[in-house]
Amino acid sequence: MTFSDLSRNPRAVAERAARLGRLRVTHRDAPDFYLTAADREEERERTLATASRLFLALIKHDPTARALVIAMPEVFPWVRHLSSDELRAFTLELVEPLSDAAELDIDATAQEVIAGWRATARIKADPAQYAEARRPTGGDFGPVQVSP
Repeated sequence: MTFSDLSRNPRAVAERAARLGRLRVTHRDAPDFYLTAADREEERERTLATASRLFLALIKHDPTARALVIAMPEVFPWVRHLSSDELRAFTLELVEPLSDAAELDIDATAQEVIAGWRATARIKADPAQYAEARRPTGGDFGPVQVSP
């Protein structure tokens, strides 16, 4: 649905969202958003929290995270380019941000961890790029620019 549809006929849009469970509302000059019933969202949050707690419990009882490490290639096929130590580090590093997403509603951190490890795998997948990345550097490369 469009934002204009929502503005013109909010009742029909709300009924459609209730029927579908979740409805994407597009806006020409702003990011899209989802319209969903509060009880459905609360259920999703409880489900995410349960999954997060399960992962944390697995790590607590198996510090090597063997079960999670074994599952990672099915979720992230690109991990085949990581060493076994890197795969374990990625797995352990991902569990806490997933917990933060579930418990604190902070989603960006988990995506940053995934993006960082995916970039590592991308470089390691190309032998020439990986060799270049491992080559020592020297000199001053100028000021560092930090994105906001």
